[in-house]
Amino acid sequence: MATISGSAYPLASGSGLFPASGLGAGSPAANAFQSNGFIPQIWSGKLVEKFYAATVLAAISNTDYEGEIKNQGDRVKIRTKPTITIRPYSSDGTLTLERPEGSSLELFINKGRYFNTILDDVMDVQSDLNAMSIWADDAAEQLKISVDTDVLTTILGGPATRNRGTTAGQITQSINLGATTTPLAVVPRSPTSGQVEVLDLLLRMGQALDEQNIPETGRWIVLPVWMAAQLKFSDLRQAYLTGDSVSVLRNGRLGMIDRFTIYSSNLLPKGSLSSSGVDGAQSLAANEYVVYAGHAHGLTFASQISKVETMRSELTFGNILRGLQVYGYQIVDDKALVQAVVTKAA
Repeated sequence: MATISGSAYPLASGSGLFPASGLGAGSPAANAFQSNGFIPQIWSGKLVEKFYAATVLAAISNTDYEGEIKNQGDRVKIRTKPTITIRPYSSDGTLTLERPEGSSLELFINKGRYFNTILDDVMDVQSDLNAMSIWADDAAEQLKISVDTDVLTTILGGPATRNRGTTAGQITQSINLGATTTPLAVVPRSPTSGQVEVLDLLLRMGQALDEQNIPETGRWIVLPVWMAAQLKFSDLRQAYLTGDSVSVLRNGRLGMIDRFTIYSSNLLPKGSLSSSGVDGAQSLAANEYVVYAGHAHGLTFASQISKVETMRSELTFGNILRGLQVYGYQIVDDKALVQAVVTKAA
């Protein structure tokens, strides 16, 4: 409250203005001054910071063919190396001729996402913010989130048969990675019957890649956020187990574990989900989550913002900012991807 000539006057909310001296509080003149809108509203020049879901697609895929696309609907033929047959040799035998033929697959650039916004001239003139720039920045982040969610959902069921399910393992066929309706109940440490320690799950997924002869360098794993937290509460709390001077509980960084670079994301498939994935219809039951692991060689992704433009609106007075992103993705080598279905143990 401000006091002028011994009288109290309420300050207008959000401003430093008050009725002129001599107008008593509650007087008709003072009420008219306030009710007619002469006291302006002050808008902050700063916007509340907006945070976005972490995206991981760029880190877990390769973009080897991105430069070869131009517009939505393009196709890129990807040729794979043939497998040469090695045969036993006999000094008195004849040699068998082979004409190696590599297979091929197509990367379809058949996905698209767009945004379409308008900034009215009146709003542009009266605003003290660069609205177009703010919207463009937000659109870029939202596009990344939308594309990440699409890819991570659609590749559900895409890893090789021996890289998922309850009998995974190309050689042993004895690795339980969980499946829908029979997920692995994951705990940070000290598992009881029917539970799996979070570190055990990472080792199982690493073994599945080992049995497929996937290179050790360049491996990654994407965990739900709650599982990443479990890792920090696991035995990795002890610094000597990771070889670091400070434990992951102290520094908060997950880094690399069992040759995996660890990522966490809230965009992984979860819950009651039905998806027409690369391997047919896939589903998840309530409280089930997917964990992906693999090598960047396994998944290729191509993206191109083909058009970002501003134009005058034909329907009103304003400028339109719109953009189109076209992209495509393809599992190039399903043996280089591993999938686990898990749930958070009570």
